[in-house]
Amino acid sequence: VASGAAIQAGILGGEVKDLLLLDVIPLSLGLETLGGIYTKVIERNTTIPTSRSQMYSTAVDGQTSVEIHVLQGERAMVKDNKSLGKFLLKGIPPAPRGIPQIEVNFDIDANGILKVKALDLGTGREQSIEISNTGGLNEAEIQRMQQEAEMYAEQDIQQQKLAELRNQADTLLYNYEATIKEHGDFIDEELATELEESYGQLKQVLVNSESENNYDQLNQEIEEFRKKLFALGETLYDQGGGEKIESPEKEKINQLPQDSEITEEETSEEETLEEETLEEETNTPIDSNPTKKEATSVKVEESTEEPESEFGKNPFL
Repeated sequence: VASGAAIQAGILGGEVKDLLLLDVIPLSLGLETLGGIYTKVIERNTTIPTSRSQMYSTAVDGQTSVEIHVLQGERAMVKDNKSLGKFLLKGIPPAPRGIPQIEVNFDIDANGILKVKALDLGTGREQSIEISNTGGLNEAEIQRMQQEAEMYAEQDIQQQKLAELRNQADTLLYNYEATIKEHGDFIDEELATELEESYGQLKQVLVNSESENNYDQLNQEIEEFRKKLFALGETLYDQGGGEKIESPEKEKINQLPQDSEITEEETSEEETLEEETLEEETNTPIDSNPTKKEATSVKVEESTEEPESEFGKNPFL
């Protein structure tokens, strides 16, 4: 800090030349993904201006909208970070989960203005939110959030691991249900009974994990169920009934939640998808300039002319 102050004084006094001072973001920026996990898109101390993109998909079958929840902070879970704003990308054609490809781009200009855009690559539909920075958290508040991230690092890791394991269990159950629906006639009675018992056990442990940290038990049930799924896959291959069930580790793309608590003022279910701009005031700025304390303006933009689809139901959030 002392060195930085000396350099700054030298620049202002004309004693130091040809030295460029670059602004950085003091706290990471990211999105909420399935299971309440905070997924960072731009890491703290990244020089601005900058732009980052990541690919996401849907969390349930037939999902026709995704909620883009923008956050700021260093903790692993959404609940422990600062919410900056939400918007919906609607009109996604119904498809099996994981099929739609949603590209989300974070772009911060030199003035610290953040624009987040979500684009459905299949239809070309897009929507964005602009968060105009005119100030931010003070230095003490930023340091507090950073210190809390260090203090609760181990706890956060455990919470994140459990959330990711729950997502993995859900994927296994989903794969099983889809396989039984299509190829159930090819399974012998003994294997079918074993599968149903293991399926029920895993499903119950998954439900229990919502209120207790049962990581070891859930992990054990996942491994047992996975073994039976592999046996099922081999049976289907032997009888020519279908394809093996893929392991959930192959599912790499993060999944986005549907609408949760966005009010009608933010996004009305009765509006058409004609291009519009919604401006509203909020007190959740991007903290690239912690010396000012003014309001942040949030602008949501939507570019499409086709009618919107109805929302589905997200069982996780």
